[in-house]
Amino acid sequence: MNVSGIEVLAKNGVTLIMTVDSGITDVESIARANELGMEVIVTDHHLPQEELPPAFAILNPNARPDETYPYKSLCGSGVAWKLVCATLVVDPTLREKVPEGWEKWLLDMVGLATIADMVPLTGENRLLATYGLLVMRKSPRVGLQKLCRATRVEQRTITEDDVGFMIAPRVNAASRMGNARDAFTLFTTTDESKADLLVKKLEKMNRQRKAEAGAITRAVHTRIKERGEVRSIIALGDPEWRPALLGLVANTIADEYERPVFLWGREGNLSLKGSFRNGGFAQVMELIRATENTFAQFGGHSAAGGFTVIDTEVFFLEDRLNAAYEMLAPLEQNDVLAGHADAVVTPEEIDRSYLQDVEKLAPFGIDNPKPVFLLRSVSLREISRFGKAHEHLKLKIAAGEGNESIDAVTFFVKGAVARVADSLARGSRVNLLAHLERDIFSRGNPVRLRLLDIRIA
Repeated sequence: MNVSGIEVLAKNGVTLIMTVDSGITDVESIARANELGMEVIVTDHHLPQEELPPAFAILNPNARPDETYPYKSLCGSGVAWKLVCATLVVDPTLREKVPEGWEKWLLDMVGLATIADMVPLTGENRLLATYGLLVMRKSPRVGLQKLCRATRVEQRTITEDDVGFMIAPRVNAASRMGNARDAFTLFTTTDESKADLLVKKLEKMNRQRKAEAGAITRAVHTRIKERGEVRSIIALGDPEWRPALLGLVANTIADEYERPVFLWGREGNLSLKGSFRNGGFAQVMELIRATENTFAQFGGHSAAGGFTVIDTEVFFLEDRLNAAYEMLAPLEQNDVLAGHADAVVTPEEIDRSYLQDVEKLAPFGIDNPKPVFLLRSVSLREISRFGKAHEHLKLKIAAGEGNESIDAVTFFVKGAVARVADSLARGSRVNLLAHLERDIFSRGNPVRLRLLDIRIA
């Protein structure tokens, strides 16, 4: 929330503001709303700062240390849905006007948001994601149906991977590259022609998003190489970088360099805004709090978040973050092949039946990760690269005495896999860590491996 936006709403006669997924740190903006005669109801899930905003009501399981709600990890849309359900319970007049069970059909959007926001898929979130997927598979929303067709997602069998990798990026593209209202309209319209146009618009914006994010990613790589060192915390920025894209780029860089990444750009109102990803460092919020007199605002959770840097302090951002890092616990390095597999399997064991058993544990996500399988001393039959820039890797693993094999792929080779990939040779034996998945782009949807790590046996 921002003061200028609040003032525009006041001029238009607004008397009540309800936030979703924001507001818990917007003390000044909400105080200004009160001055202008508006009441504010905050629904949020992010961590608060020391002072809570002076809102009429705050719905946030993380807002107060004495909060009694038993589950703290709802996403922003989950909290908003709780308000809908509670309102129907306490207002019998409204309940009479709304068909029984109507609110359950909103679970497609709650499930989509729960998966896309990367909150823990445990407890209540696990239920919201599970039933959200069930509703998505039957959802009468014209926009969702059109979006599934455009992305080659089978709506009747939609999974959390379909949401995370196909649906959510196109929904997010609306706010990152254009107007978030386009995504809202897509999911609320009953007009098929309008839905078709909006899907095409989102697809175009998503391509533009990927192109711009790719350009920023290349610029970050160049600057890191020019410096000749990779510090414990990477913090870079450019006034030309679009802040709405920096979370995507920060995620890529954090995965590749396995450390926290802070990236900033200049917002339309000239403030310096950015995003951070933790890169495996669990104390990233403590890191920010320990960096004094640098951030004008920040928010989020231990995995990811956003921030605004004080203009005059941006030049010292990386130095101060690294100084704070030295005071905190060192980043733990996980050697996943040293004991982090959930099970040891052979290529011969991996078939449809085995995958179906694994899929019973879905939906997978934060704190309910996909099972990790270790394959020991398997023989490489083929090694190939694919993609426009040969950025993806595909292996064929021997699976039996004959010519049977199973594919193993990884996209945008980086991290542990990249360090070994160039030394692989046909016929060599390797140890692999991988997830199991369906290859939806091959005839018959065979089972394949999604590579996580490779070591020469």
